Amino acid sequence: MSKPIIAIVGRPNVGKSTLFNKLIGERRSIVEDVPGVTRDRIYGETEWTGRQFIVIDTGGIEPKSDDIILSQMKFQAQVAIEDADVIVFMCDVRTGLTANDRDIAIMLKKSGKPIVPCINKCDSVGSLPYEFYEFYELGFDCEPIAVSSVHGSGTGDLLDACVNALGEWDYTEEEDDSIKVAVIGKPNAGKSSIINRMLGQTRLIVSDIAGTTRDAVDSPLENEFGKYTLIDTAGIRRQSKINDNIEKYSVLRAHMAVERADVCLIMIDASVGITEQDEKIAGIAHDSGKASIIIVNKWDSVEKDNSTVNEFTQRIREHLSYMPYAPILFVSAKTGQRIDNIFERINYVHGQATLRISTGMLNDVLGEATMRVQPPTDKGKRLKIYYMTQISVAPPTFVIFCNNAELFHFSYQRYIENCLRETFGFSGTPIKLIIRERGGDNDK
Repeated sequence: MSKPIIAIVGRPNVGKSTLFNKLIGERRSIVEDVPGVTRDRIYGETEWTGRQFIVIDTGGIEPKSDDIILSQMKFQAQVAIEDADVIVFMCDVRTGLTANDRDIAIMLKKSGKPIVPCINKCDSVGSLPYEFYEFYELGFDCEPIAVSSVHGSGTGDLLDACVNALGEWDYTEEEDDSIKVAVIGKPNAGKSSIINRMLGQTRLIVSDIAGTTRDAVDSPLENEFGKYTLIDTAGIRRQSKINDNIEKYSVLRAHMAVERADVCLIMIDASVGITEQDEKIAGIAHDSGKASIIIVNKWDSVEKDNSTVNEFTQRIREHLSYMPYAPILFVSAKTGQRIDNIFERINYVHGQATLRISTGMLNDVLGEATMRVQPPTDKGKRLKIYYMTQISVAPPTFVIFCNNAELFHFSYQRYIENCLRETFGFSGTPIKLIIRERGGDNDK
């Protein structure tokens, strides 16, 4: 089973981001004493009593506001509610139970999801303030949980309540030897169409309306190329005329698919060309260290001459300059052009991402590289590289021990990475280098 999702929702400025940061153990959400700082959903992971959860922070909900930014924040919170398995409804004990709290409670009850009311800013030790008991009027099945997101008190009770609300959730990961393939991209880039072609059947609804796919859909497939689980990125139900919303939330939905994937298919709409949104979505796969293939779909709709492929390839390489390792395939879900090639590439880049190289072979390459291009010097000090070893795969991760990590400039790291790629390939996968001083713990 996938990890259960906890969404934190509520009015602006009740402390949602502070609680989110406390639960995931790092300062990822911006926290400011100004309503509406968090506008996009942000997600992270936490663990409680041996169970892992995905946590989503959302912008504040103003149920009756006509302000365009606040209405967008309400929309993205509704998307989080749809994704969630349990909802933490956060209120502020200092302001007491407000009319907006009541309106949000009605909206949440309509979702049919388990709700855990969380009453924040109960900072004083000892008895709870009188205002806390007002929140029983909301009438949820779960009793209100008193917390202080600043101090962290009550967060254990809150997570216990979430576990209880989830009931008989199976937290164990099922053994699955298939390659998990996330199909990510902007709405209407043809994600569902490409999966239907790969499956050889109309498994997913296909429409020209952006956001037809509401939930993430896993499609198991076994064919002559191997065993796969195709993950269609959840789209957005069309609840707004603001197209920017649909574009923006596709990025956040892509996070969820990428987190579970072994290989990402990054869909580019050939009829539109590569956009800033495509760059953001591809960046998610790259930053997550996932093997990736760039799929240019709707290639049948493009007028071509002898230079069209080269020109389009060059534009992609310019926009996605951070991932030159990713192969590019020009396909058509409509005609089936080069669909079988996708499976061959998936197998290849997955194999490259899980490649292990012996320490002896690595250090042969390292020795040759340092002889060809001398390590950099600074103020009379020369970088000395002692040895390199691989510590993990997917992505291939290497530790390089040296005398001074400060001297190991980014440009020389890129040179070493290129030498590794020239010798061993690693096509389709990012490479991670960890620079460590011998006898020390300085990672760069």
